[in-house]
Amino acid sequence: MLLNAYYEALYDQLAAKKDLLQTRIDKILQEELAKLELDDFNDDKYAAYRDACLAFVDERLETYNPIGIQYTFDRIRTQQAIALELQLDWYDSREEFETLLEAAQAKTQVPMPDERLREQAHELIKEFGAFPDKSIISAYEAEPVLGKLPDYVVARAVEEIIG
Repeated sequence: MLLNAYYEALYDQLAAKKDLLQTRIDKILQEELAKLELDDFNDDKYAAYRDACLAFVDERLETYNPIGIQYTFDRIRTQQAIALELQLDWYDSREEFETLLEAAQAKTQVPMPDERLREQAHELIKEFGAFPDKSIISAYEAEPVLGKLPDYVVARAVEEIIG
């Protein structure tokens, strides 16, 4: 229940600040492209990367959407689905998720009134940020490459917005 409240709170925060998120994405994307010092990066390529970032924002919102959350973070998943996810993601978020899960379990009380559930969800956000941002940011910073940039830009923007 607390983990679902965490994702719902993230969804609410990001949906309410989507315009600000897009502004932060533009700024971070420009900064990071300057760091990569790419000679042949024109306006069309910039627009494509910006569009990818914005699509990732929509994907992230859908991931946190309380209506669809059970499909993304359902604990009853096949080994094949988990293996496929690890192949598709260029970052490894398993440790981050386990840490978040342990913290949520430690904060859970039975019974837990709705108000206390929301408070604990916001505490998780303050403490851990938005999952899987820490994994994305650390993996990109360890090896910054253009293909990882949209995920990284969105993760940084999300962390700034919820921070």
